[in-house]
Amino acid sequence: MKGNLILTGFMGTGKTSLGKLLAAKLGRGFVDLDQKIEKDSGMTITEIFEKHGEKYFRELEKKAVAEVTARKNLVIATGGGTVKDEENIQLLKSSGVIVCLTTEPEEIFNRTERRGERPVLDNGGEERLQTIKKLLAERQKFYSQADYTVDTTDWSPLQIMNDICNHFKSSKDKG
Repeated sequence: MKGNLILTGFMGTGKTSLGKLLAAKLGRGFVDLDQKIEKDSGMTITEIFEKHGEKYFRELEKKAVAEVTARKNLVIATGGGTVKDEENIQLLKSSGVIVCLTTEPEEIFNRTERRGERPVLDNGGEERLQTIKKLLAERQKFYSQADYTVDTTDWSPLQIMNDICNHFKSSKDKG
């Protein structure tokens, strides 16, 4: 095991914000896969979806996963759909501990409504909450492969961070 701490989960569950906090607390580098893809491609995620489609984005994502999982001692925040690819899951699992962040659909709706563009949801229109519920149901089988799951709906970032750190430390002690 390379000792990476990988955060997965649906958009709006707190992967990026918690990832930054965890990296600072653990003294590790932080990589947000979506930000890496944007930097490497010179386009925003929205632009990639608009110009090239989701399939192309997933190819870029797969390349980014391979690059970051080859490194050690990182905190990695994946995109919400990264785990839809079995190869991505295997690479992530082989590089560290996967923690899935969950949140109630209504809270995801509130969080994603406030924050920027979300290509996978933006086509949902007034049915955005239904789209969230549908995607959560579709992705549950992928998210359930995580080593540990934390519900971020009602906990503060500090509580979540401490819980994840305790689990991460105990999993490293065992491995």
